[in-house]
Amino acid sequence: MSTLIIAEHDQQSLRASTRSAITAAAVLGDAIDVLVAGENIGVIAEQIARLNGVRRVRVADDARYANLLAENFAPLIVSIASEYQAIIGAATSFGKNLLPRVAALLDVDMVSEVTAIIDSNTYVRPIYAGHLNATVRNDAAIKIFTIRATAFEPAIEGENLAAIAPLAATEATTLARWVSSAIQKSERPELSTARVVVSGGRSLGSAEKFQQLLSPLATKLNAAIGATRAAVDAGIAPNEYQVGQTGTVVAPDLYIAVGVSGATQHIAGIKDSRVIVAINHDPDAQIFQWADYGLVADLFDSVTELEKSLLH
Repeated sequence: MSTLIIAEHDQQSLRASTRSAITAAAVLGDAIDVLVAGENIGVIAEQIARLNGVRRVRVADDARYANLLAENFAPLIVSIASEYQAIIGAATSFGKNLLPRVAALLDVDMVSEVTAIIDSNTYVRPIYAGHLNATVRNDAAIKIFTIRATAFEPAIEGENLAAIAPLAATEATTLARWVSSAIQKSERPELSTARVVVSGGRSLGSAEKFQQLLSPLATKLNAAIGATRAAVDAGIAPNEYQVGQTGTVVAPDLYIAVGVSGATQHIAGIKDSRVIVAINHDPDAQIFQWADYGLVADLFDSVTELEKSLLH
């Protein structure tokens, strides 16, 4: 039995969520291959080859995968799917866009956001906004599922040096074409795997105030910046900052919620954080029901004082 991991990258480096998918696949006890697609991705392939547990890296280096359109990538996965008993990706925006297409093309069921693997057919996944965990069984000939990256430790580099094998590109589809993308570059840790997250809500008022208040604190703590869905919908924070059931699920050592009300969908994405600190001027905000530490205070004064105190 063998497992195929779908690699996610930014053309420069491998996403940490892919490393977590490799750890998840190791639970199955099978040989692990990793498929990486893109253009000029030799460096990415070499990064993967050094990860413990990887048997082979299959590389589709072709211009048609430069922007990783799911409409083009899914047929490539399907072309080699019969060689595997399981196909796994991370439950990121990338994985959520890609894996359901693969499952549909193969006409098999898939399971989303697995947090634990009991055996090759049985998995645990959260339901009802994370309030319950369901144990589900999938008897499909090819198991396809996404994993929640925060539930599995990232695979590390060791003395492993997996084989790197080229893979021929499949015919490009005409169903979709890439036009442009607007990606915000950041030197901060990846949100889904950061050990510290500083997150803001709509009460911060504007995009300028959001950045002015949270960026200095996040820099001091080497933290990723997150936001509530309400803040994103209001245009205060970019989409990639969104934390929650409909955004990125996080489980950092420290989650600082600034002006966050504590909506159910947001709590579903942070409840596995080790320590939650809430700062809100509203003493009745629901976030205080989940916080380990709470401060009822003016957001702008308290966060500024907190950031200054970190100088000493």
